[in-house]
Amino acid sequence: MAVVEMTTTEDMANHSGFVHGGMISTLADSAMGRSVRTLKPGVTRAMSFDLKLSFIAAVKIGEKLRATGRVIHAGRRTVVTDCRIEGKDGRLVATASATFAVTREKE
Repeated sequence: MAVVEMTTTEDMANHSGFVHGGMISTLADSAMGRSVRTLKPGVTRAMSFDLKLSFIAAVKIGEKLRATGRVIHAGRRTVVTDCRIEGKDGRLVATASATFAVTREKE
């Protein structure tokens, strides 16, 4: 499991004045990528090749986001992850899943 936090700023706003979905996507991808790095044997390279997001609630500028990524399947060459992105008071903002191509350390 890996947790990544981000406080949103004005330059992350979309045309409606809320946080752009691409910023939330980047945060989720980072949390899931970090969760891949917790595997044993270790991962020397990882690249997401499939990413799915479900946006649930808008995020206001200045709000702190917390993304919790976890590995749900670890194969030899691919790893499947999921992520929960929460805003203030644990409010669910988005969910995500991703598949990573990995190169592992030799055992």
